[in-house]
Amino acid sequence: MNTFSLKILSCNRVFYDGECEILIFPGYDGEMAIMANHAPMTCAIEIGEIRFRLPGETEYQHAIVSSGLVKVEHNKVDILVYSAERPEEIDKFRAEAALERAREQLQQKQSIQDYHVSAASMARAMARLRGVKDSKKFM
Repeated sequence: MNTFSLKILSCNRVFYDGECEILIFPGYDGEMAIMANHAPMTCAIEIGEIRFRLPGETEYQHAIVSSGLVKVEHNKVDILVYSAERPEEIDKFRAEAALERAREQLQQKQSIQDYHVSAASMARAMARLRGVKDSKKFM
């Protein structure tokens, strides 16, 4: 069985640390997949959903993550993100409120830096809501 070591770290916890068969994550140019013995690389991970399959299982584990970095080296993958949540951990009403706040902020005149912060907040809220919606399919 071809596996690799996967560690997903967020600011407040170690989200996952163990063996994995395949990892699929949102990259800058679209979804990317990593399997055992992948070539060394470091790349950005975008806000969205990651999926990974544990050895011997057929179903994927899902997580909603913020932007961060993925490092692949010597059959080991490290993911560093600001936040990582399982879909069932997401408070739908808080995510909807965050989305509404981000929309309102984007409509106001603001600096370019504030615009990018608002756009990132909106993307994160939308990813969290998609995660909540998609988790209903898997239950």
